[in-house]
Amino acid sequence: MKLPPPLRHTLLKVLLAGLLFWSSIAALLPTLPLYIAAQGGSPHQVGIVMGAFAVGLIVSRSWLGPLADNRGRKITLLIGLAVAAIAPLFYMVSHNVPLLIAVRLLHGVSIAGFTTGYMALVTDIAPPRHRGEIIGYTSLVHPIGVAVGPSLGSWLQHAYGDNWVFVVASALATLGIIAAAGVRPVALTSEGIATDNHSKPLFWRLLLSERLRIPTLVMLSVGLTFGTIATFIPLFIAAERIDLSAGVFYTAAAIASFMGRVATGSASDRWGRGIFISSSLVCYVVSMVLLAQAETPLDLLWAAILEGLAGGVLIPMVAALMADRSHPNERGRVLSLSLGGFDLGMALAGPLLGVLIVPLGYRILFRMAAGFSLLGLTVFLTASSKNIPDSLRFALGMGRDRYAL
Repeated sequence: MKLPPPLRHTLLKVLLAGLLFWSSIAALLPTLPLYIAAQGGSPHQVGIVMGAFAVGLIVSRSWLGPLADNRGRKITLLIGLAVAAIAPLFYMVSHNVPLLIAVRLLHGVSIAGFTTGYMALVTDIAPPRHRGEIIGYTSLVHPIGVAVGPSLGSWLQHAYGDNWVFVVASALATLGIIAAAGVRPVALTSEGIATDNHSKPLFWRLLLSERLRIPTLVMLSVGLTFGTIATFIPLFIAAERIDLSAGVFYTAAAIASFMGRVATGSASDRWGRGIFISSSLVCYVVSMVLLAQAETPLDLLWAAILEGLAGGVLIPMVAALMADRSHPNERGRVLSLSLGGFDLGMALAGPLLGVLIVPLGYRILFRMAAGFSLLGLTVFLTASSKNIPDSLRFALGMGRDRYAL
């Protein structure tokens, strides 16, 4: 579909900022767990430090969501990019676990700010009948960034050391600020996306609403799964002496994520969001089962591909679902809360599961992660609509979303 030139120019600037932002974030993925361990952190402490990132996300979403609704999307974009530019430099001077926890808390604000502003802005631009398609395509900046970033970070770490990873990550986010600075306020599209006078319930009270509660719980289950992967994959590969770098694992997942987003965005506008959310949760379960049994690089790559497909489909589908279920003047808060479930899962995964590594081992942790995703699938199949039959029909692509506005 075609957009008016002003909206198209705005979208291109936001896409460039998104690509630079996710490249900055992803460059640190294979580096940080090993860096934390090199500073004296035990596997449990690595989990705590990595999980602190999501704590920063959760806390900051409570004010960034309302800020996006009240002051505009651009300011939250810039806050996220500014924190992404500053935080990597602080890692360079943080040589103990307490300092690293503090920096990770700060760094978490970056994703809360950027994703809230980005997804709300894209949803504002997208006409409702093409919402899934546009969200799917614009979300491609995430897998592209995550495909480039980890390989770049791994190469920099091995060739030049940790500090160069942090410097380059900061520089990428700084370029993102320059790109986002040219974004102009968006006049909402005329196809039902207009300012309205609906009352604005309190931020956390929104979570009690039926339209939001179940998607947020699903995102919590996936956050626990993804947090396990993000925190422990580099340590698992090192412990098992598998001949595959963590950067390659993340890159393979990102390529699969790209493919999933391309294939499902426009299809969800025709067939509904439910079937794609259900399918992605199945992929998460299978991926974690494969990971728990992985012995070779090929085993890891298959797990990475399924995990990438799952994440590539799930997150834009949930974003589109929440856009379907929200009014324009509450969209920032609704997206913040639903994505906040994912943040909470990531925050809990590292500290809760890290303490189990010594008595149980990494493979049991991945089996537990499969259980988290299976629980999310069960909840979605049985409670995503007004009753169990409606939920099953919606989740299997045979019925409409009864909470769509």
